[in-house]
Amino acid sequence: QVQLVESGGGLVQAGGSLRLSCAASGRTFSTSTVGWFRQAPGKEREFVAGFSLLPFYADSVKGRFTISRDNAKKTVYLQMNGLKPEDTAVYYCAAKDDFRASSEYKYWGQGTQVTVSS
Repeated sequence: QVQLVESGGGLVQAGGSLRLSCAASGRTFSTSTVGWFRQAPGKEREFVAGFSLLPFYADSVKGRFTISRDNAKKTVYLQMNGLKPEDTAVYYCAAKDDFRASSEYKYWGQGTQVTVSS
């Protein structure tokens, strides 16, 4: 079992930056894909960024967001630069049981609110 706890959300002006953190506890973290998702009001949850052996991103955040992981600390980060009002959402950290692209994100955090004002 894996527990995930996000932190770092808040209110920021357009063009600003935030850094989200996700601390994991439980089973082995270093051999699992981790990712960030977000859900805006009235919209479906969408993929933002993931990290298996390499990072990968949704087109909407490519060049602005950076995902990284510290396996020793069992923590994954999402550095968000050049924030836009459309980035406003609840951001969720998630993890798989392995690195396979076909496997599902099985573990989820409780979410952290990011609000970008125009």
